[in-house]
Amino acid sequence: MNSPDAAEADIAAPGLADPGAVESSGLVDTGLGETMISQGGVADVAEAGIVHALQGMIDLGGPVVAILLAMSVVALTIILVKIGQFLWWRLGDERSLNTALAHWRDGRVEPALETLSRSRSPAARVMEVAIQGRRDNVCPEPLVREEATRVAVNWLERLRGQFRMLEVIGTLAPLLGLLGTVLGMIAAFQQLEAAGNRVDPAILSGGIWVALLTTAVGLAVAIPVVAVLNGLERWVERFRHRMQDAVTQVFTLPPPAAERQHEPTPITSAQKGHIKVWKERAAGDAH
Repeated sequence: MNSPDAAEADIAAPGLADPGAVESSGLVDTGLGETMISQGGVADVAEAGIVHALQGMIDLGGPVVAILLAMSVVALTIILVKIGQFLWWRLGDERSLNTALAHWRDGRVEPALETLSRSRSPAARVMEVAIQGRRDNVCPEPLVREEATRVAVNWLERLRGQFRMLEVIGTLAPLLGLLGTVLGMIAAFQQLEAAGNRVDPAILSGGIWVALLTTAVGLAVAIPVVAVLNGLERWVERFRHRMQDAVTQVFTLPPPAAERQHEPTPITSAQKGHIKVWKERAAGDAH
């Protein structure tokens, strides 16, 4: 027979707590298990709360809020894509450009082209066109400049792609919010008119704050979009300046001395082309 002291020790022993208490808590009786279940429950509650809040905003604001939320999703997608695109193309890569210019300045054309080929920057592609045109000396320098400008403009157009969509969203979002507010005020005053002599201030105040909700949503969508758009445009503008500076140095620096001695100048090449055309015309007139 167990003594009363032993019985009390068994009751107080860890791990022999009341099963009913553990079951009622709904958690596993381990510290790790309890923490994991708690975190999962918090995540589910947070997700359900966000969905419920969005659904409530759509129900209160109507189709205008739904359109604004869709526009926010489109804007966020474009922003993430553009940031990823800029990072992949390494628009801030100045080391490769400076190294290539140093090689070109020293007359080492092949190392310069090899350095540019390893860079993903669009400025490297434009510099390749300029350096190859000056090295081969097939076309006059003005034509090489025009070709480099054409390639640069095409790259800048790709970098600025979808900026117009962000501008439209940043401009239309506040206007749509204001439209929703006006429509909500009209509905509120219609309800106030229908009430007649039994005017309830709660009807008017409730309709007003619901109407103002659309304006708040429109501003909440427009302000971040406009701010990020200006940041992206500044990013592209700085890249354009660096690219223009690097390409200009390719044309202002003289080509390698060995190639200048053996190749004709651009003006002589252009004159030979005109002379050939004149001879062909003369031959045709003679016949």
